[in-house]
Amino acid sequence: MSATPSSRGPLTDGPRDPELHADASYALDLAYVTALTARIPSSSGRTVDHTSPIGGQPLGQVPQSEVVDVERAFARARAAQRAWALVPVTQRQEILLRLHDVVLERREEICELICLESGKARKDAFLEVAHLAMTARYYGRTSATHLATTRVPGMFPGLTHVEVNRIPKGVVGIISPWNYPFTLALCDGIPALAAGNAVIAKPDQQTILTGLLGAELMEQAGFPADLWQVVSGAGADVGTPMIAEADYICFTGSTKTGKLIAGQCAERLIGCSLELGGKNPMLVLRDAAVERAAEGAVRGSFSNSGQLCISMERIFVADQVYDRFVERFVARTQALTLGASTAWEVDMGTLVSQAQLDTVEAHVADAVAKGATVLTGGKARPDLGPYYYEPTVLEGVTPDMTCFGTETFGPLVSIYRFHDESEAVERANDGTYGLNASIYSSDHKRARAMAHRIKAGTVNVNEPFGAAFGSLAAPMGGMRESGLGRRQGSEGILRYTETQSVGTQRGLAITPPFGLSEEKYAAIMTGALKVLKKVGRA
Repeated sequence: MSATPSSRGPLTDGPRDPELHADASYALDLAYVTALTARIPSSSGRTVDHTSPIGGQPLGQVPQSEVVDVERAFARARAAQRAWALVPVTQRQEILLRLHDVVLERREEICELICLESGKARKDAFLEVAHLAMTARYYGRTSATHLATTRVPGMFPGLTHVEVNRIPKGVVGIISPWNYPFTLALCDGIPALAAGNAVIAKPDQQTILTGLLGAELMEQAGFPADLWQVVSGAGADVGTPMIAEADYICFTGSTKTGKLIAGQCAERLIGCSLELGGKNPMLVLRDAAVERAAEGAVRGSFSNSGQLCISMERIFVADQVYDRFVERFVARTQALTLGASTAWEVDMGTLVSQAQLDTVEAHVADAVAKGATVLTGGKARPDLGPYYYEPTVLEGVTPDMTCFGTETFGPLVSIYRFHDESEAVERANDGTYGLNASIYSSDHKRARAMAHRIKAGTVNVNEPFGAAFGSLAAPMGGMRESGLGRRQGSEGILRYTETQSVGTQRGLAITPPFGLSEEKYAAIMTGALKVLKKVGRA
């Protein structure tokens, strides 16, 4: 069903607050919300209140899907997918390239809605728009190459012809989080569509409108009806029925939930990719450019108020530069602008909920009570809004403190001194996570060699996360309890396909010719295998 936004865009003409604090008040245009939520299947008509974390303002009512709605959505998706799989991949690519243009054309609308639903700073919202456009362009240019039938060596040279095909899995279920509600709702689904699948998406309830806007953009770009559908509801109500119906599940969220999903997928013997938690380390080596490292540490720790799975939560700094780095890092952190506004001037927005605020407050209070020192921050800011918390740097964090090894997922980072680089690597690898890491050094070759020793799916040199994550040809994902599988690159699209090998035998059959004994045939085959090894055959 169509959802056409109000010509005025998502906002009413309410006042803006140039001072960037508490009395900012925004409301969504009712017709705009109604058009977006009309996409949600809800046989019961049940709704929930939807509010913005910026100041608790109501954003509208969101219908809730039932189990029967999920089942019907999958039935429609399967019908759409059968037709879609017959569309040449080059035509699918053309639609992806149109999506790239549509996303950029509606940039400001997308950013505004992201800010209102998630409370993030507008510059962080724009990064979502840019990443989604880049993802559409990448797979719009490369899908045919990734999905092309390939020929591999046959058993008998010249007699056995073998091809490997990529067959779409069917209907993919995507369960996406609130912290990056636009790009994580769509970027994993783009390669699924490119590979010939349909998608049923369940965005997080806090940012459901952004996910619905993404579905509208898909339709505007030219994807067929029912190929991308959105269901709404809590994970226990909607996520479990999705797993019962899907041919593959893509999940981004907590490690705890990811393990539950992995178990449910295992019961059905379907595949899944899981991008989960992290306690990501940054290493500042003795030859690092201190000012650049301090800038990267601020961006890596406090982008999106620290609510970023690949953000830095532990910074290890060499003795030789420790004092200079801490001085510059703290100064840059104190210079950040917090604000209850969707304006570009804000550096850091709000946490998304009371639960996130409670976690940050608990981690800081526990650390301080056990002897850690707050170098800057350490306080909630109710004068700005209900969930604001200052960017906080701790020193003297020890293993008995909760924030030492537990993911905070907020604007909190701990800083540690190290004496030896091997010790720094060992401490960076401590724990059970392995998502992202960063190394700052003027010796790029040495830093890249050190990266081989870091247990993380991505490692960035002289950058906190953007160099790896922003390179769409490079796979992104976690090791250990940070997840399974990869998004982006060839792995990001091939995960949504089944591998099919087709072998064609010419001439002689792979069996003893008439009249030849099995024993003689085995002797001939033994000689042939020895010859093939000598001539270098695989």
